[in-house]
Amino acid sequence: MTTWQGWQRFATTDPPAPPRPGDPPRSTEERLAYHSAFVTIRTPAISQLATQVRTLMILGRHQQTTARPSLIVTGPAAAGKTTALLNVGRACHLAHTRQNPTPPGSAHTAAPVAYVLVPPGATAKTLITEFARYLGIPVAARMTQTQITDAVCHTYTQAGVQLVLIDEIHRLNPRTTTGAQTADLLKDLTERLAATFVYAGINVTDTPLFSGTRGAQLAGRATLITCGPLPARHGTREPFRDVITDIENALDLTHHKPGTLPRHTAYLHQRTAGRIGSLTRLIRQAAITAIHDGTERITKASLDTIRLDHLAETHHHPTRSR
Repeated sequence: MTTWQGWQRFATTDPPAPPRPGDPPRSTEERLAYHSAFVTIRTPAISQLATQVRTLMILGRHQQTTARPSLIVTGPAAAGKTTALLNVGRACHLAHTRQNPTPPGSAHTAAPVAYVLVPPGATAKTLITEFARYLGIPVAARMTQTQITDAVCHTYTQAGVQLVLIDEIHRLNPRTTTGAQTADLLKDLTERLAATFVYAGINVTDTPLFSGTRGAQLAGRATLITCGPLPARHGTREPFRDVITDIENALDLTHHKPGTLPRHTAYLHQRTAGRIGSLTRLIRQAAITAIHDGTERITKASLDTIRLDHLAETHHHPTRSR
């Protein structure tokens, strides 16, 4: 998705849909593929991010003199940051194309959204090259960083980019010389492009990104959205149980009994430490196993046999009850 063609394919392809009453049963291979891709569960972080992005895009639409306000999505690994980022980007892309359809016969389509990954050990030149690669802007070896940046700003403006999503922002370290130059590049881009910037990274408030002069500039312009583990209980609400219910309702298993998974909310919260990424991966793996072994249902016993990612396993008590 770090090229325009790949992003457009992602944004315009219908996401997986859960089975609906009355639909003909899907084949085993179709159901395996469905649970592999699975639906996007709308979490509080996704809802908050969608509202904030919409507001900031309107706020910055006619701003000319200074950099537009931006957003930073932060949180631990497996908390759903990238999922939230991609979900909001797809929604923005589809909303723009609905409101601004490409004229018949036109060879030029607008590119409302750009998605860029910060490369490991990023320098200003390697990062701006990633921006160029996204829209297929030719970059010759002899081109300077300034020349590439000018080409990117011109092409992004011509293409109508309105939302720039930058993932893995925690890879930047403004305390180093190359990191400082890269942070300065991002500041320059926010001032030259008429777009809203949204960054996502692991626990960015604990990194050098928010320290020093450059960090203060970034923090002063950015709204922070925390995409953390969901609590088992929040006041009178049970957000983690609600997410489990949504996931269960999306399953495509022939013998699964509704209500089974929500009854094990405490176990699942302990098992995944409240991380949405770990939760969905655990249940999807259990669903695929249930299809393969013919049981076609998920139970606590079957969940207990699934090995999770190392991060979740290290937070899970080794003597969990069976």
